Amino acid sequence: MRLLPLFLLAFVAAWCAEERNDIEFARPGGEPLTLDASIPDGKGPFATVIVVHGGGWENGTKRSYDKPLLPVLTEAGFAWFTINYRLAPKHPYPAALEDVEAAIRWVKAHAKEYKVDPRRIALMGESAGGHLVALAGVRPTRDTRVAAVVDFYGPHDLVKRETERGEVGKNLRQFLGIDKLDAAGIDKLREASPATYVKKGLPPFLFIHGTKDAAVPYDQSPLLCDMLKAAGNRCEVFTVEGAPHGIGAWEKNPAWQAYKPKMVEWLRQTLR
Repeated sequence: MRLLPLFLLAFVAAWCAEERNDIEFARPGGEPLTLDASIPDGKGPFATVIVVHGGGWENGTKRSYDKPLLPVLTEAGFAWFTINYRLAPKHPYPAALEDVEAAIRWVKAHAKEYKVDPRRIALMGESAGGHLVALAGVRPTRDTRVAAVVDFYGPHDLVKRETERGEVGKNLRQFLGIDKLDAAGIDKLREASPATYVKKGLPPFLFIHGTKDAAVPYDQSPLLCDMLKAAGNRCEVFTVEGAPHGIGAWEKNPAWQAYKPKMVEWLRQTLR
C-alpha cells in the first residue's frame, strides 16, 4: 500500500523541480565554465549535491556520463548542480581540481538564491570525476569543505594503479604531463592521489564500485576507505557485484540498480 504514495511523491518532486541551465560559475584564464542546476519546489534550504562528470579528465560534459544520477537526485528531493571543468591535455592538473573547488565556492556564495543549505552540500563524481571529488574532499579549505563525498569508481592511489600496470596510461599522461614511472613521474602521481592527503577530520565518504571494473581496479575504493577509517573518518563501500566501469552500462542490468536507493539513503542519513 505504500508504493503508490511513494511513486506519487517522486513524480511530484520531479515535476516541481526547477531547472536552470548553462549558468557561468567561473572564468579561469578567460574560459567560461558553466553548470546546470535543479532546485526543488518549496521553501528550503535543501540538502545539495554537486555532480562532477567522468571522461578520463579529457572528455565529457556536465550532461554526459552522469545522466543516470540526476533524476534519482531530483526524485529524492535534493537540489543539485552538475558542472563543466577544464579538460586535459589543454588544461593539465590541477586545473580540473581548481574548477571543482570554484564550483563549491560558487554554490555556497549563491546558497540563498538557489535554496541551498551550505552546511549540507555533498560532492558526487564518477570515474575521473570520482577522483576529483575525492581529491577535493580530502584537501578541504575553509571555503571548499563539504559535508559528504559520493565517489563512483574513482582512482585514488595513482602510484599503485600505474605501477601495477607497468606504465603511465594515456589519460594520466595528458592529465599530469608525465610519461614515465621515474622518480619525477612517481612524485606527480603521488601529488595527484587522494590517498596522499588522508587525515583526521574529513567528511564521510561513500564509495560505489563494480567488481568487474576493467578501467579502475575495484580495490582502489576499499583501499582509500580503509585509510580513511584508520584516520578516524566515516566511510563505506557499496559493492556492485559483476558490474563494469560506467553507470551508463549499469542501466542495462536491474541487479546493478541497487546503488540508487543506497545512494539516496546514505545521503539522507549523512546530510540530515
